[in-house]
Amino acid sequence: MKKETEKTGINVFWFRRDLRLEDNAGFYHALKSKRPVLPLFIFDKNILDKLPENDARVTFIFQTIEALKSELQKHRSDLLVKYGTPEKIWPEILKSYHIETVYTNHDYEPYGRERDDSMAEFLSSEKVAFKTFKDQVIFEKTEILKADNTPYTVFTPFYKQWHAKLNDFYLKPYPNKKYFKNLLKTKHLPLPGLKEMGFEQSKLEFPKLLYKSKLADYAHDRDFPALDATSHIGMHLRFGTLSIRKAAQDALDAKANVWLSELAWREFYMMILWHFPYAAKDSFKKKYDQIKWRNDEKEFKAWCDGNTGYPIVDAGMRQLNTTGWMHNRVRMVVASFLSKHLLIDWRWGENYFAEKLLDYEMASNVGGWQWAAGSGNDAAPYFRVFNPELQTKKFDPKLAYIKKWVPEFGTKKYAQPIVEHTFARERVLKVFKEALS
Repeated sequence: MKKETEKTGINVFWFRRDLRLEDNAGFYHALKSKRPVLPLFIFDKNILDKLPENDARVTFIFQTIEALKSELQKHRSDLLVKYGTPEKIWPEILKSYHIETVYTNHDYEPYGRERDDSMAEFLSSEKVAFKTFKDQVIFEKTEILKADNTPYTVFTPFYKQWHAKLNDFYLKPYPNKKYFKNLLKTKHLPLPGLKEMGFEQSKLEFPKLLYKSKLADYAHDRDFPALDATSHIGMHLRFGTLSIRKAAQDALDAKANVWLSELAWREFYMMILWHFPYAAKDSFKKKYDQIKWRNDEKEFKAWCDGNTGYPIVDAGMRQLNTTGWMHNRVRMVVASFLSKHLLIDWRWGENYFAEKLLDYEMASNVGGWQWAAGSGNDAAPYFRVFNPELQTKKFDPKLAYIKKWVPEFGTKKYAQPIVEHTFARERVLKVFKEALS
């Protein structure tokens, strides 16, 4: 096949977890370059092959890709969509197009970093430049450091500096639309089908971007799982269908400081993962890897299925299994219960969440699990063991959340507690103390 645009050459923008045309840093820089821009998305087999065929996130990505293609076609352009591994796809693309530069946005997860290093090396060997930009966070890598130039490992001082540095310069949206005329004019390009890639179309409902109405009461209502008081933007930030700059600007406009601090927590955990990549799989506080976990498979199954006999735990797990989402307060309760009450390795829970959560983001999920287990940076101390009963009294006093997800609660059909709270608390304190002393 003869290379398209053989004489002039083109640039490519590689979409990954930034699936929007507006306010997209790497895409903006590509469009401002001197060559026509071909947008590209790769359904990456290195990631997809590890997912179950009913993984709803693949449907969400697929639907978003369809919408992007449709939008680009209005500008007489299109999105080139490939299915395979980047290492096999890129040589094929280079045979079809004369490419000068590949633009994309930074990825901070271990696999993303490895992939980008190897792609940069390959493209360089083919005389193609590879340029990446900051897009999914406001501050990254070494932009927020302590006075001695080391990364923060405690959130509060990190947040103080993060908040102090926040200004219009960092929040200004990229005016991509201005440069859509620089998109490569092309005929409609094919789209591999979900079935072709081995996936089913999910029937799960995806969160809509209606978060602004939640900001005013967020600080007051966010801890009560029976209320629909949180913003549900996690999935949109994860796949980049919402710009982090827009989210932060909306928070400032609404004076929603608590919600803004949650955006900062996300960046804090991403920064931790960047500086301490080992923490993706191992305890951030290395001593915690000496803990002798019980790892009882029957008890783990009861936890996964929402049959522990602890209603708030069971409600959370059933909400997750049914909807692909769980209220954040309850995420803390179920994580503490698994790692502390049942003495099951936090990694088991982290993996289960990775499989089930629509808004799964490695940095935040690992950070949250290690916080609950006590092994993370800025974690809850190991002797803090959430009491599910007290959490219920405080945050679901009318049992509305529990009754919604555990309808048999209060009847003989409901499971007996798989462990007694006081006994579990004493046991975990003993085991942790032995490992950490």
